[in-house]
Amino acid sequence: MDAEFDEGCGETKSAIHSWRYRHHFTYKADQGKNIIVQCNLCLPRVNLLSTSKTSTSNLKKHLDRTHLGCDARPDAKRGRKKEDNNGEESSYCQLKKIKAEILSKCTTQEKIDDLVFRFIVEDCQPFHVLEQPGFNKLIAGLTKGLHPMDSVTLFAKVDHSFLRMREELTTKLASVQYVCTTADVWSAGGGSFFGVTCHWIDGDSLERKSAALGFARMQGRLTYDSVAGRIRDVHAAYGIESKVQTTVTDNASPFVAVFKEFAPDGTDVNDDVGVHENVGAVLEGEPEQDMLLFLPTIQRCPSHTLERIVAEDFWQAVSQGPMCQLYYSTMSKVFSIWSKCHHLQVGMEAAEAIRKMALLVPAVIRWNVEYCALQKIVSLTERELTELSARLDVARLQPEEMDFLREYVAVFHPLAFALELFQAEQKCYLGLVIPTVLSLKNKLNEHKDSAKYFGDVIVSVASAIDTRFRELFASDEAKLATATTPQFRLWWLPDSEREEMCSLLTGEASQVDPCDVFEVGATRNVSTIKSEDDFFSYGSPKRTAHIQERGVAEEIHKYVEGTGKSLESLQDFPRIRQLFLKYNTTLPSTAPIQRLFSQKGNLAASHRNFLTDEYFERIQLLRYNINVCSVLNS
Repeated sequence: MDAEFDEGCGETKSAIHSWRYRHHFTYKADQGKNIIVQCNLCLPRVNLLSTSKTSTSNLKKHLDRTHLGCDARPDAKRGRKKEDNNGEESSYCQLKKIKAEILSKCTTQEKIDDLVFRFIVEDCQPFHVLEQPGFNKLIAGLTKGLHPMDSVTLFAKVDHSFLRMREELTTKLASVQYVCTTADVWSAGGGSFFGVTCHWIDGDSLERKSAALGFARMQGRLTYDSVAGRIRDVHAAYGIESKVQTTVTDNASPFVAVFKEFAPDGTDVNDDVGVHENVGAVLEGEPEQDMLLFLPTIQRCPSHTLERIVAEDFWQAVSQGPMCQLYYSTMSKVFSIWSKCHHLQVGMEAAEAIRKMALLVPAVIRWNVEYCALQKIVSLTERELTELSARLDVARLQPEEMDFLREYVAVFHPLAFALELFQAEQKCYLGLVIPTVLSLKNKLNEHKDSAKYFGDVIVSVASAIDTRFRELFASDEAKLATATTPQFRLWWLPDSEREEMCSLLTGEASQVDPCDVFEVGATRNVSTIKSEDDFFSYGSPKRTAHIQERGVAEEIHKYVEGTGKSLESLQDFPRIRQLFLKYNTTLPSTAPIQRLFSQKGNLAASHRNFLTDEYFERIQLLRYNINVCSVLNS
């Protein structure tokens, strides 16, 4: 502290140098016979005080009045000296001027521009907000006279940030060995939008990373060649053509047909009948056979497959079963409750009472959202249900209907849990799919004999799971992804198939480049094992026959005999770790690309902001990649 005062005051001595409480103040400026200091005890509030160079009485009064806990004992009172102005502006005005200068240094024009830029990008605000008088007054009032940037500066900042983002993302992907992409075409507002996201696992921490690579408007007809060419161009722009393990898509026939036509080495892509609601038109035209557009292997979205089981097979079993009438009568009353709550057709007192019940109302009619809302209704007490029906003026649920809902919630809780697992982007890997589906079947069958209403529905759903996931169960890639996940290893396989899986693992591990095998530090768990152990049921670990070979085979043997469930255990098995990175980079869901499309207002933003297609894409990519790139965080 003495050094700070010496540096600020030069050779001029002041009484504060020898004062016992000088550490509570920081020198700021010289003011003739006085000095200006900042009270450290008042921080972070800027509180500048003026005191004579020959006396500290003014500072002691401040400590006594404001900071009694600092143990500054007042000395004997002294008479106040008459202030000597000498034609200069008053001490108060000078103090106010110095404070304003300090505040202006804390809030710079560059900082305001960055904050406004984040506001526009993150919230998808229209660019013309910069020209709104009220917005300009708001910024000027909060920043003591500064103003937001104009639209020309904003466009330049978008260009600069987009180039930086693309360079940074390209650099990140250059150091990644395996990546997975998701792709989809979405029709809205009379136009079609093509989106691509990219996903990889960090080689050190084994954390899932994601980024958006493309979000462009598709001009003209949607043809096989135009979609395939767009995918190829996006992959080439970021230099990941040879790194893409799979491209995950939904189960829409037109989109899957693109990969079927251009699949490498004549790979057969089994077409799963059904068109996703997001594809506005069937692809037109015949693919040009001379175009060498070889796309990565396609991976159907298991989450979408499970949703289709609910939307089609489950619904068909319910609507044709013996409890069809009971289902319709029960759900009609439930939908009446949701409809009135959603449209706020209740008085203020009724709304307040319902709010205390924390009643959930599904904003989007998707099965897992609907299930959570039903779960909340079932949790209400009989008194709350009676009060709810009376306040909303809807028919009351009868005891049999409530029993029906309770069994519905209990029986199909594993189905809702499985959907949540598949859509958890950060903690979900392809290796999670097979154990999840097998455990889902086991959980459903546990309720089959005791179910009063849903016995036949359980049989239908289990049969649909076998049919729709048959291709996945037969996939070596999916099996290897599961086997290299320590949480499952080979415990999900029957005894008769474990030796064959060991041979497959050994063959894959023997092809791992020794240069790629390295020691790794501590990593994070693959998932919340504590809660998921209650879900997964694949039997207890069983010993596999000893493999006589040394080297690779010995590592495989020790791995399958292990019991550790976290990814941290992979540091003892470097070859298995490399195989985990290779096969588990693939996502089991298209949820990321759906989130890209479903960001509030983004599809209408181009019209609202009067943006060109180029700038519309740049804004959306900047918005999506805010957490993976440092462009908006610098």
